[in-house]
Amino acid sequence: MPVQQEIKSQLARLLATEDLVVEHKNVETAQFNVHTRVLTLPLWKCTGDVYDMLVGHEVAHALFTPDEDWTEKVQIPQQFVNVCEDVRIEKKMKRKYLGIAKTFYRGYNELNDKDFFEIEDEDIDKFNLADRINLHYKIGSFIDVSFSDVEKEIVDLVGAAETFDEMLDASKILYEYCKKQQEQEEKINLENQPEQKGKLDFELPSPSTEDGEDGEQEESEGDSQQSPQMEESGNAETQQEAGDSFEPEVRTADSLEEKLQDFIDRGGVDSVYVEVPKLYLNEVIISNEDIHKEINSSFAEQEKELNDRIHQHDPHWDCFLEVDSRFLEFKKSAQKEVSYLVKEFECRKAADNYARANTSRTGVLDTTKLHTYRFNEDIFKRITTVPDGKNHGLVFILDWSGSMAHVMLDTIKQLYNLLWFCKKVNIPFEVYAFSNEWYRTSYYGSNDDVKENYEAKEYDLHVEKTFALLNLLTSKVNAKTFDSQLLNIWRVISAFQRDYYSVYTYPHKLSLSGTPLNESLIALHQILPKFQKENQVQKVQCVVLTDGEANHLAYRKTVNRSFRYLDGEDEDYLGCRNLNPHTSFLRDRKCGKVYKFGYGYHTFTDALLTNLKDKFPTVNFIGMRLLPNRDAMRFAKLYHGEYDKEYNIIQKDWKKQKSFIIKNSGYDAYFGLSASNLADDAEFEVQEDATKAQIKRAFAKSLKVKKLNKKVLGEFVSLVA
Repeated sequence: MPVQQEIKSQLARLLATEDLVVEHKNVETAQFNVHTRVLTLPLWKCTGDVYDMLVGHEVAHALFTPDEDWTEKVQIPQQFVNVCEDVRIEKKMKRKYLGIAKTFYRGYNELNDKDFFEIEDEDIDKFNLADRINLHYKIGSFIDVSFSDVEKEIVDLVGAAETFDEMLDASKILYEYCKKQQEQEEKINLENQPEQKGKLDFELPSPSTEDGEDGEQEESEGDSQQSPQMEESGNAETQQEAGDSFEPEVRTADSLEEKLQDFIDRGGVDSVYVEVPKLYLNEVIISNEDIHKEINSSFAEQEKELNDRIHQHDPHWDCFLEVDSRFLEFKKSAQKEVSYLVKEFECRKAADNYARANTSRTGVLDTTKLHTYRFNEDIFKRITTVPDGKNHGLVFILDWSGSMAHVMLDTIKQLYNLLWFCKKVNIPFEVYAFSNEWYRTSYYGSNDDVKENYEAKEYDLHVEKTFALLNLLTSKVNAKTFDSQLLNIWRVISAFQRDYYSVYTYPHKLSLSGTPLNESLIALHQILPKFQKENQVQKVQCVVLTDGEANHLAYRKTVNRSFRYLDGEDEDYLGCRNLNPHTSFLRDRKCGKVYKFGYGYHTFTDALLTNLKDKFPTVNFIGMRLLPNRDAMRFAKLYHGEYDKEYNIIQKDWKKQKSFIIKNSGYDAYFGLSASNLADDAEFEVQEDATKAQIKRAFAKSLKVKKLNKKVLGEFVSLVA
């Protein structure tokens, strides 16, 4: 059922041609709020034709019924306005979408067959004019509805209404006619006279007639009609009460509304539509300056304490000596690889520009071709125009969770190569690491004093206030500062490794945490446009590197709590509720789209990613998933069945090169990479007495690892170029 609901939601949005909000809820009838532009549909259980007809009808209200209080213009029962407005909006809907006329035809035909108007075995000629007009314009193709000459004029008036005001005028005339018709029938019944159909004393008001004149005419006619009754009853007050009890009604409209209740799935669960909250970025993002201030402060204290203690025995000892030397060694060895990437980038860029080059004639004679004028018409010089490439930027989201500890250093090596490449080709970048630890006062400390990071609104996704994005590295700093920050992060990550843990420790606020990946994707809604604006880039590569899935997010919901100790008073509280994946959807009002979350952890993230891709078409979203060898195929099965052709390809790629690409995820490209191979030493090392076979295997292994380690870089280069 939810699938059908969302299909019909898409139909409604397409018909409305606007950012229409469509909701399926456990309500009694369809309704459209012309002010908020929210179309609420019941959980209908009906055929496609009826469903489409009902959706089309409500969308017609969205398109053509204005947001105004019509009761200020006419004081008549709403039923009469509804009948006339239904005629007007359905007429305009059929005019706008020619094909929907068949939908209305088939839908109303089915309702008529099931006697939704309750006219079976009834004499339609005895219905009041409003009922017959309602039947005429809805199911007039299937039944005969007769009108007197006077009534035909009103029928045509209702059918001819184009504007909302014209419809109100017609509904007022219709109501007044039905009111007089009701009064005359009462009079005839009291006088025991037979009904005289079509002889009603009623004149259509001319367009020039003033409201006051109409009122006077009606009052005089009413007095003359009521006199016999008053004489017979002898009590004017009693007569007034009797008159009030006989207000005309539209029984067919009531019947249709009651019968439509049978379509409603009352056992169904309300669909929940949640939205992405607007975060306070100044609270969520920990600035690059604050992070490195924290790192420098922590390391300075540790260095002083450790060096003062050990310098008594070894004055040359430095707690960071070995870590720093390994960083410098890696930096030196990486330059050749980075230079190769830069050269590859320039070649790809030049080749792409050449492919897009446009050659055209100049109108200037080419003197070298003049001698061929007798047999060659092309004697003019040509010019080749090479279009300029787009400016690119990089936003990198790094998993800062505890499970990354054993591969974090090797991951950072790949990241550093990527950043050095960006520096050389002048590509701006920002590196963020997601964490839940920055705001913790202590391991078991309370977070009550931490500020909220978004303005909480009902049906917004909930983001824990401990969530933070650590702006580890940025292209905004100068070269010297950038080198020092690279060393800082290298030191921090080295402290995660057991080899260095006993020498010094990492800053407490930079502890590894959980996996707030979904929260990071929410933050990208504000980070990406801000990054593009600040750096004046046209295209952005957003790379997300993680080794696991993230939990579903809760959403905000107003609940009522009863306090027994406060004199039984109730209080509305904006709390949090877990999402039901089967009936929960992500809604984006600006895109006008709805996304189903699904049951899996990965499907929840994919919904957020798909929304991001729709919202930011100039951004490439690249996923990097670090996988243990034992989990690779389990991960692939999340997106492909075991017997799919694509699954077989993935399986072969993993066996051959320990990597593969998922093409049907929320990312534009989702790479599965072997965590163990990423951590392998790519250097070609053999013992002095190694055999030829051992040398061959070592060389092949180094090439294979180098190839895998270039996966991220190579893909990024190809996208940017």
